Amino acid sequence: MNATSVGALLLCRAEPAVVRPAAHLLRERLLIAPAGEGWSVLVPEGKPWLYGSEPVDRVVTGWAGALAVGANWPVLALWWDADRSGCTLAAGFRRTVGYVWLADGTPVGEDEAMRTFAARLSLDPVLDLQALDPLTRQDPESDSRARLLALAGFLARTGLMLPAGLTPGEPADRLREVARVQPGAVQIEWAGWRDAVRAELDVVEDGPLGPWLRGPRARLLGACQVGAGVPLTLWAARRRSGGWAFAGALLIAHGALGLAYDRLRA
Repeated sequence: MNATSVGALLLCRAEPAVVRPAAHLLRERLLIAPAGEGWSVLVPEGKPWLYGSEPVDRVVTGWAGALAVGANWPVLALWWDADRSGCTLAAGFRRTVGYVWLADGTPVGEDEAMRTFAARLSLDPVLDLQALDPLTRQDPESDSRARLLALAGFLARTGLMLPAGLTPGEPADRLREVARVQPGAVQIEWAGWRDAVRAELDVVEDGPLGPWLRGPRARLLGACQVGAGVPLTLWAARRRSGGWAFAGALLIAHGALGLAYDRLRA
């Protein structure tokens, strides 16, 4: 690596169609492309770490965390500059975990980080962790770029296959040009708050709560809430019970909103 070799890649363990709505929320110009079975790669078109006060690792850590919140798939950020390289894994609302290597390949992370890394990617806690162990040991023949390449190569066993030319350690400009010509590559850019709200709703609906927000389960839940709320409210009115009347009205309102949301989103 040299002084101009600063860049990052965001690897998402999900198909591009699933990742795209969440990526819109970053409000950044990005390129997204398939990266093997069940993986996508996001390539930044801009270089905010060169024009702001935040270094590349902090920028991409924030991006990874924002992508992973509310999603049921993890995000792995690979980053590098003239002095260091590293990886950061974000998964849901859990604290991000990362590992760093100096330019000469010296590991400066904690072994516990690799164990957490393996667990959150659902890797084998014995065999895969043993395969990751060399990345945490001294190796005079491996610089920081070689460490990133070894990590990407290891993840090939999970289905990751970076497109040709999208190599960790390359300058951001080269990565952007290579990503543009990849089959299936799509440009992502900020399109305003209306599209952002739609994208955020898509992300939530693709998560574990999705079936209860849209679809047969959501409609059944809404109908049951309205069906239970109406007689409860009438009973409370006869008994002049303000508390039960409020509970019944809340059930009716919640059920009606759920049914309306399902219909509008459809």
